[in-house]
Amino acid sequence: MMFKKMVLTLLLCSVATLAIVACGGTGNSTSTPASATDQSASRNEVHMSAQDFVQSSVTISKGSSIILVDDGAVPHEITNGTWDNGSAKTLKEAGVPVVHVQFNGNDRQVIGPFNAAGTYHLYCTIHQGMNLTVIVQ
Repeated sequence: MMFKKMVLTLLLCSVATLAIVACGGTGNSTSTPASATDQSASRNEVHMSAQDFVQSSVTISKGSSIILVDDGAVPHEITNGTWDNGSAKTLKEAGVPVVHVQFNGNDRQVIGPFNAAGTYHLYCTIHQGMNLTVIVQ
């Protein structure tokens, strides 16, 4: 009887450990995992290929976030600013969240919320010319 209790306890601990590991996050306070079931989130997704954003701009509602999706195995480092004539320019734009997120490939992160209407700029510090314009209405 004691053996059965030990086995049952070990089994329950194993299941609990797997559940905790499966639900764990990235630990990055500037971004959170995107919910696959949130339909409004899919409208705010911006996909990244190996060296570019698949779309160069996205329009969202004030108070919304965007979801950056790295579709390949290529790393990206996204921050506030833009590439301008081959030169990286970091920008501090009022009303935009401070962005500094890294992608290791085949991952996604939520950026935002964007609480002020305006036009904002994000770029990849690794890939020259990789710019995204975020239009908040």
